[in-house]
Amino acid sequence: MAEAYIVGAVRTPVGTKKGALKDVHPADLGAHVLKEVVNRTGVDPSAVEDVIMGCVMQAGPQALDIARTAWLSAGLPESVPGVTIDRQCGSSQQAIHFAAQGVLSGTQDVVVASGVEHMAKVPMGSSIVAGLDFPYGEGWGERYGRQEISQFRGAELMAEKWGFTREDLEKFALESHKRAAKAIEAGYFDREIAPLAGLSKDEGARPDTTLEKMAGLKTLREGGVITAAVSSQISIGASAVLIASEEAVKQHNLTPRARIHTLAITGSDPVYMLTGPIPATEKALSKAGLKIDDIDVFEVNEAFAPVPMAWAHDTGASLDKTNPNGGAIATGHPLGATGGILMTKLLHELERTGGRYGLQTMCEGGGQANATIIERL
Repeated sequence: MAEAYIVGAVRTPVGTKKGALKDVHPADLGAHVLKEVVNRTGVDPSAVEDVIMGCVMQAGPQALDIARTAWLSAGLPESVPGVTIDRQCGSSQQAIHFAAQGVLSGTQDVVVASGVEHMAKVPMGSSIVAGLDFPYGEGWGERYGRQEISQFRGAELMAEKWGFTREDLEKFALESHKRAAKAIEAGYFDREIAPLAGLSKDEGARPDTTLEKMAGLKTLREGGVITAAVSSQISIGASAVLIASEEAVKQHNLTPRARIHTLAITGSDPVYMLTGPIPATEKALSKAGLKIDDIDVFEVNEAFAPVPMAWAHDTGASLDKTNPNGGAIATGHPLGATGGILMTKLLHELERTGGRYGLQTMCEGGGQANATIIERL
């Protein structure tokens, strides 16, 4: 049976909107991790058969197939192609799935899955500003009407459905900051980060935040419970994961660090939008023949606090094993790069702690979610 191995995984530090990475061109951001994953693994770059890069806002400097321009900007062989994909926030996790599927199918041996997003240069919504006032079309309107479809409304709907109070959400967010600050101070991320522009650590964590400070923020909508404090940050970052076949591992003298155990993806209610990680996790565990308690580390993207909280409630997963080093509320969410960033964090945390199985999942626009299970070797 064919296997797909993770040979390397690297990321930039996640920068804030006005931080050290604000002036780095997105293609150079992507080039940095592509060059780094090649150098760290020692793979012959001409052996790479494709570069699959997730990017959500493919406009301006992130347009024109940034996977290709990033690879070339890194000074890597012109013979290697690149393709840019969009599965919203799960774009680079989907890149990992596509790369693994290429290897598992036997049609490819060495593929780079990557992601990039520069939310300062290309803000959210940039790719639709030239569109119609109602971008969904008549068929969508007939099915769902012209009600608001947004992640912000979805987060509010989830909080209401699961009965989370503002205080519940803020306690979760505070814990995310505490965990991230502790991990940064302890150097847990040092091995996985490729410093850039003088930045070597994630910029977003706020170790000095308090529940009192959070309580003073205005809610995003009147009568709601979602504030900036319980939401992921606007960020800048890139990630790259090298996936190889067993034959490539032998041929290029590579060291496999984990194997792709299970891939799953599902759709969910597009109005709630953010609930997909729950059925995606259940689907992945069922396919894998594993139980929730078999998983040693979970990475669940903290788009908003209600997402991992509802996920843990419904799946029975331990929050102690979920985002053990903080999540996007503390360290940021550079949309198209986050899937690869979470996989990089997951792999390194399994290696640090000696865990066997890791599961990553994240909510995605349109009501979707990927779930990926890896097994550390």
